[in-house]
Amino acid sequence: MQDLYPDLSGRTALVTGSAKRVGREVLLRLAAAGADVAVHYRTSADDAVETAAAARDHGVAATTVQGDVTDPDAVDDLFATCEADLGAVDVLVNAVGPLPQGEWDDLSLADWQSTVAGSLYGTFLCSRRALPAMREQGWGRVVNFGVADARDDRSVPMNFPYFAAKKAVLMFTRTLAHDTQNDGITVNAVSPFAVENTVTDPAEFPRGRPASFDDVAAPILFFCSDAAAYISGQNVAVDGGRLQEA
Repeated sequence: MQDLYPDLSGRTALVTGSAKRVGREVLLRLAAAGADVAVHYRTSADDAVETAAAARDHGVAATTVQGDVTDPDAVDDLFATCEADLGAVDVLVNAVGPLPQGEWDDLSLADWQSTVAGSLYGTFLCSRRALPAMREQGWGRVVNFGVADARDDRSVPMNFPYFAAKKAVLMFTRTLAHDTQNDGITVNAVSPFAVENTVTDPAEFPRGRPASFDDVAAPILFFCSDAAAYISGQNVAVDGGRLQEA
C-alpha cells in the first residue's frame, strides 16, 4: 500500500479514538504518509502511549491527547494539547463511534444518549474546533466515519441508535462540505460495513472476508491528498459491494 500514500509531510493529523482498533490503524498509515500525529483516547492511556511509539517508528512526531469528545471543554483541551505539541490540526479523522448491542427497544436511554453523543456530537464538536485554523491557513481535511448501512433506508432494528447517528453524520458531512467549499477545506466520509477486527465467520461477508484495515485507510488517505482537493461532501462505502444486493 506504500505507493498509495500521499505526501503529508509537514501536516498534523488528529484521529479520534486512535489508541486501538481501526482508529489506530488509520493513524499509523497517516504517520507512514509523513504526518505528525496526535493519538486521542478517553480511557485507554497505555494503548495510546504504545500507538504513539509505533507512529514515531515512521520518523514523525507523535503525542497523546486525552478527552471525552462529547464534552466541549474536553475537546478544547485536547486540541490545545495537540496544538502545543505539534501545531494546528490540518487533518481531522472523526473515528469515535460507540456501538451498542441490542434491539432498539431493549436499549436503555443511556445507550441511546451515549451512542448519539459519541458519533454525532463528537464529530460536530471536533470539527467545529478544527475549522478556524484550517480556514486561516486555507487548507484542511476532515474525514468522518459513517457506516455502510446508514446510506439507504432499510430497516435496522439491531443497534438502531448507532445507525441513526451515523446517518446524521453523513448529513453533517455534506453540510460542512458546503459551508467550507471556498476555504480550501474538504469534508468527506468513509463508511465501512465490517472491518477485519470483527469476530464473525468471514463467509458472511462480501468477497468472503470483512474489510481490511488497508481497505478502510485507502480512501481516507486519498481524501487527505492534494489529488482530492476538488472532492468534498462525498461518502465512500467500504462494503465490498454488499449494498448492491439490496
